[in-house]
Amino acid sequence: MAGRVCPRDKDILFLVLQEILRDHIIQIAIVIAYIAKTYSRKRKRQTAVPKYSMICRMPDQIKHLGRMIDATDIDCIANLRMDRSTFGRLCRILRERGGLVDGNYVKVEEQVAIFLSVLAHHKKNRVVKFNFWRSGQTVSHYIHAVLGAIISLHDVFLVKPEAVTDECTDTRWQWFKGCLGALDGTYINVTVSNIDKPRYRTRKGQISTNVLGVCDRNLNFVYVLSGWEGSANDSRILRDALNRPHGLKVPKGKYYLCDNGYANSEGFLTPFKGVRYHLKEWGPNSARPQNKEELFNLRHAKARNVVERAFGIMKMRWGILRSTTFYPIKVQNRLIMATFLINNFIRKQMVVDPIEEQYNAMVEDGDVDVESHNFVENVESSPQWNAARDTLAEGMWQQYINYA
Repeated sequence: MAGRVCPRDKDILFLVLQEILRDHIIQIAIVIAYIAKTYSRKRKRQTAVPKYSMICRMPDQIKHLGRMIDATDIDCIANLRMDRSTFGRLCRILRERGGLVDGNYVKVEEQVAIFLSVLAHHKKNRVVKFNFWRSGQTVSHYIHAVLGAIISLHDVFLVKPEAVTDECTDTRWQWFKGCLGALDGTYINVTVSNIDKPRYRTRKGQISTNVLGVCDRNLNFVYVLSGWEGSANDSRILRDALNRPHGLKVPKGKYYLCDNGYANSEGFLTPFKGVRYHLKEWGPNSARPQNKEELFNLRHAKARNVVERAFGIMKMRWGILRSTTFYPIKVQNRLIMATFLINNFIRKQMVVDPIEEQYNAMVEDGDVDVESHNFVENVESSPQWNAARDTLAEGMWQQYINYA
């Protein structure tokens, strides 16, 4: 009949519609999956940018560096131990004469700031990389780069001493015509392997290196030798410094003041032995010099005290000198050398040094012992200690028998 569809045609039509619908469902599912995947990737990129993107970290890096070297001199001195002008001059010298160059993302100013923050506050690598928003590898790389640039300019940073002349009016130095300054050794704690610890152990039991420092009358260092073991004798270190090709040079007729740890020989003037010498022995209640030896020792101590003050300022300025470092011993010695070199640069460039003023104030108040003689220096028997031991033993015995 016309207008009617047979059952078989209905089945065929249903199958065709079903196939068409199935194809559309598959296409819709594919589109939905693609949209979901695309959204997921976009979401991951958005969440990953703050953690891994260099572009995202740059504002924080610039902000942190700007707070240290662009804000105020007070902040710059507190963080880098020098004012903004001195920091700029140091960066310019290292760039022009030290061979330091800008990296792809780290400029010379940031490289030097990273290095100075390590010296000033003795920060570990993981702390520095967190503060500067850099990787640990980047921090380590630029610390060694700046260190090499500074060591290469040692001739620029070290000063040439001037001898005391007949026209000198300084009461501390006018008696020592031809004197170039003073020298002494100081201990700086280091980290070494267990095999090397006996060689680096000082008489006080610390693991240290014995650093020879030679300074002029203005607290500027003329020569520095780091690397000798803490058990090494001061005279042996001085002989090594004199015999090195580019070591300490003392012209004929000139000399340095030094203590009795060295021999009284040409070029090196020491005090009389067996006669009171240290400034603490010449207090307001002490007797005046009774002979020529005591008078010489008193004036010798006042002049030679300059090297003790120089060491004190150094250790107050650089935190890395006050505690054991975390680097290999060769790197530690180079870092010690760098602190002395930068110290000279700071003293030359900064008219007013807050670190030095703070140190001098502490010395005047008695908070710091300039000569660092608060330690036991000999193991000889003394009647005072024998009497103290007898008193302590008697007190122990009396308490013991009373409670028995």
